[in-house]
This record gives sequence, structure tokens and C-alpha cells, in this order.
Amino acid sequence: MTLRRIALAFVVLLALAIGALAVFQRQIGARMLERIADTQVGRDTVATLPDGVNVALCGTGSPMPDPTRAGPCSVVMVGGKVFLVDSGEGSARNLARMGIPAARIEAIFLTHYHSDHIDGLAPVLLQRWVGGSHTQPPPLFGPEGVDSVAAGFNAAYALDGGYRTAHHGAALAPPSGHGATPQTFRAEAAAAPKGLVVYRADGLVVTAFTVNHEPVAPAVGYRFDYAGRSVVFSGDTTVSSHLNTVAAGADLLVHEALQPALLSAIDERLDNRGLANLAQIMRDIVDYHSTPEQAADAARAAGVDALVLNHLVPPQPLDYGYAAFLGDAKKHYAGPITVGEDGMLFSLPRGTDTILRRRLF
Repeated sequence: MTLRRIALAFVVLLALAIGALAVFQRQIGARMLERIADTQVGRDTVATLPDGVNVALCGTGSPMPDPTRAGPCSVVMVGGKVFLVDSGEGSARNLARMGIPAARIEAIFLTHYHSDHIDGLAPVLLQRWVGGSHTQPPPLFGPEGVDSVAAGFNAAYALDGGYRTAHHGAALAPPSGHGATPQTFRAEAAAAPKGLVVYRADGLVVTAFTVNHEPVAPAVGYRFDYAGRSVVFSGDTTVSSHLNTVAAGADLLVHEALQPALLSAIDERLDNRGLANLAQIMRDIVDYHSTPEQAADAARAAGVDALVLNHLVPPQPLDYGYAAFLGDAKKHYAGPITVGEDGMLFSLPRGTDTILRRRLF
């Protein structure tokens, strides 16, 4: 067969394939969606995890738009139970994408009440409620002010809750399980040198400790200890000696990070475009967050085994830019530093000192 005939045959086959795709688009599309449903719908990642502490990132972004990241949200999974630290916008969708059933949520811990840390609560509470037909709302832990947050969400979504029960029935959506129940602890007590134990059950101990996010107060971080493994969440903070003390010896530190050198490029352009208010906000936020270098200093001072950066400012939609975001952080801390991405999972198995890492989407 000559090359000309081979080329002609290829063109004919390609045309037939394109034609088939057009003619059978509905059937092919339906089958593709069925295959996706087979692998994704009802997936329960929690049931497959090793015993120990498992940490997933359901949101590593900030209030600034980033198509690759949801608002601040982290998940701790121990003993088949799920605990949330903050719940920024988009966190519920990422939980579903990761195969982490909201119905398994035992408790939610808030670090502070900036909108980007709580604006994803409503869908999380809804999915937990109806997904498990829970008859009691989950406890919502936080320092003074959490009662106002819970009351606000409960009131704002009361009508919605009524609609769900009316539509699906009280067996599936029990009215008593709607919303959240505030569990207030005193920030003054969390300021103690070793922090304040705010949750203890089934071998898990959660300790709250104050951090410096002035003028936002109270603001706290959390340490989770279980099966000899531990993870610490900084919440939003500047340099905090209290964090370093409470995080001492932890396996993993999940710490917020803002890179001023990159943020300045944004405020300059905002100024150039006459958006003075937004430009000033960019300059203001520098003084109550930590740089990647300062987060690395905290990891070194606390002697943790690994550092993960979250609440990334400015947005980091391309991993090629991570070197610029990190700046000199690797000179400040010799351990592994990970720029957090939504969907990452870190497993700390019982009886080991290893940290296993993989992606859930």
C-alpha cells in the first residue's frame, strides 16, 4: 500500500470516528458520566485510612480569588471520625471531591471569625445533617463569639431547614439535627502556657492556644494528639511564641503564609488602576499574617518534623511560582516544606514516625 493510500485511509477513519462521536454524543456522554459516578459517588476515603492521624486540606486559599483553592479548611480524621478546622467557602464541595462524607463530622473547630474562615459553614452543616440523618447538631468549638456565629447561621438557614424536612421527611432530615451547637471556651484559658484542652474522647485530645492576629481577637490555633502522633494548625497569626511552645515536638505543622514580595506587585497595580481602597487593604494585611520564612522559623523553633503552608496570600494558581512564594523559607528550616494544595492528604500512622502523602483529587 502506498503512502498516499495509507494517508487517505487514515483520513477516512478519522472522519468516521468524528462522525460517530457526533452521532452518538448523547450515548457516549451518558456512559462517561456513569463511569465517573461508578468511581466517585458514595466514595468513603475515611474507611480506607490507616490508624493514626490523617490530615486533609479541603481549602488552602484566602479571600483573594484563586481558581485552584477553596477558602481555609482542614480535616483531621482519626478512628473513623472527622473533625474540621475552619470552613471557608467551597470546603463542602472539596470534602465531597475527596470522598470525605460530611455525615462523619464529629465536631468543627473555628480559629477566629473572619468571614473567609466561616463562610462555608452552611453547606457543611447541611450535608452533615441530611447525609447522616443526625438528630443532634455538631458542636462548633471556638473562643468567645462562637455563640453569635452559630446563632447567626442557625437563624439564617432556619427556613431552608424547614424546607428540607418538609420535602424529605423528618426521618431523613430530623428538625432537631439542623444547624450547629456552640461550644465556647475562654481565650484567657487558652492563653495558658500549655494551652487549653477543649476536646477529649476516644484517645483524641484537642488543645486550643491563643495566637496573635490583632486587631482580630480572640484568635486561636489547635493541636490534635492521637495514637502518639500530632498535628498543629496555626490559624491566622503573626509570629507567635505561644504557638512555638504548644507545637513543640509535633509531627506536622500546618501554618498560614503570606509573601509580601509578591503581594506588593498586586497593590501597585491596584493603585495604578485607581483602586486605592483595595490597594490599601493589600498593604494592611501584611502586618497580621506570617511570611513563609516566619512559618519556617516556627517549624524550626517547635522542632516539628514537617511544615505545610496554607491560607496562601497572594494566590498561587501555578506550582511553578512556588519558589518565589517560599522566598528564603528553606534557609530557615531544614525539614520538608510543602506549599499546600486542595486535595492533599498527609497520613501519620500509629506506631511510626513516617508521614505519608498523596492526593485525593
